[in-house]
Amino acid sequence: MKKYCFALDLKDDPDLIAEYEAIHQRIWPEIEESMFQSGITQMEIYRAGDRMFMIMEVTDDFSFEKKTEADLANPVVQKWEAYMWSFQKSLPFAVKDEKWVMMNKIFDLKESTGL
Repeated sequence: MKKYCFALDLKDDPDLIAEYEAIHQRIWPEIEESMFQSGITQMEIYRAGDRMFMIMEVTDDFSFEKKTEADLANPVVQKWEAYMWSFQKSLPFAVKDEKWVMMNKIFDLKESTGL
């Protein structure tokens, strides 16, 4: 199993942030299904202010390229992504039109201590 972490900002509007959080209490079933079909086994999103942090656990055969290809071919996923973009904004250092930016792991307690 692999783990990836990402960051993204929300528009700094308390009402939009509250709505975004409410939506994520009950995501569309088609979105959940597309995640599982692609090999995403677990996903958590945390928020501090308007900054979000996502932890995604995937199967060993997960592929970002295959996930992107499947998402582009799925009109429900495209509708979801457009809807989510109305709440989100790119990080200041993101590449043009990049949403979630993959984070680099800089510390691991288990690796550091040999546990």
